[in-house]
Amino acid sequence: MFLDFFKRHPRLNLLIVLISAAIFSCFTNQLDPYYVQVITLSAIYVTLAVSLNLVMGETGQFSLCHAAFMAVGAYASSCITSYCLPKWFPNLQFTGDSFWSQVTFLPVLIAGGIAAGLAGFIVGVPSLRLRGDYLALVTLGFGEIIRVVLQNTDAVGGARGMEAIPPATNLFWSIGAAAVVIYFSSSLVRSTYGKGFHAVRDDELAAESTGIDTTAYKVTAFVWGAFFAGVAGALYAHCVEFISPDGFTYLKSIEILVMVVLGGMGQIGGVVVAAVFLTFLNEWLRQLAGYRIVAYSLMIILLMILRPQGLLGGMGKWFENKIFRSKNA
Repeated sequence: MFLDFFKRHPRLNLLIVLISAAIFSCFTNQLDPYYVQVITLSAIYVTLAVSLNLVMGETGQFSLCHAAFMAVGAYASSCITSYCLPKWFPNLQFTGDSFWSQVTFLPVLIAGGIAAGLAGFIVGVPSLRLRGDYLALVTLGFGEIIRVVLQNTDAVGGARGMEAIPPATNLFWSIGAAAVVIYFSSSLVRSTYGKGFHAVRDDELAAESTGIDTTAYKVTAFVWGAFFAGVAGALYAHCVEFISPDGFTYLKSIEILVMVVLGGMGQIGGVVVAAVFLTFLNEWLRQLAGYRIVAYSLMIILLMILRPQGLLGGMGKWFENKIFRSKNA
């Protein structure tokens, strides 16, 4: 009965999470800043992993340029808060923790997402006509092109990167963005339009033979995935306060890819758990210093061998159905 109530009112789940995040963020001053940052980063990685799952898990497209979309959102939002807002509103300084900063941060996040979504559209239209390994190679190339362009653009710091970015990201924004992308992704794939995603994923040739415009569906998923990756990039930039092109290489895309694969492609619940687990695992292994990457890689290999169906297995899909699926779905 309890789960049925939330199943009939899926928007209530989102509202409860947003209110809880707002209340929790009011008490962050009493917590250790290190743990607050780790929780914030884990929520940002949830946004990244769930948005990539929309491309890989729901439509079956192999993308290796998610970090590039994250970079576009990070740089676009940082330029707005560091250069544009002080110029447009010289009397209202964007300091990060002020009321003015928090009010204007939502449009900044949306702007970062739109910039990444446009980049996703530009990349997706020509490349998503390809399939399999060819698509992976093309997206990898596009990701490197975006990174090199940022690296050679002096207006955004070039190879030096951008520093002194206002620290506007808090637990409300990070957890709220994660909740929104989970709700949006689950609602989209369970809609009538989302059935086209699954048709493309299961058998693209069969989908085309029934009249489905597979390229349009793939581009739609790609653009929405890029949009939320841009939002996550904006949150990341205003959390760590420094960004550079070296932080958005293909290795970052692979790190997000591992979260999706380890959580179980197409299982939003499992992807969320994997993103949080790997973020905390990476922080915990810092005490191993130079051996951290080796230990991290070995543990991922073991988890993939022992849990090939994902961390939660079928439980992730079951829980997702209980919470998000309505009786009419």
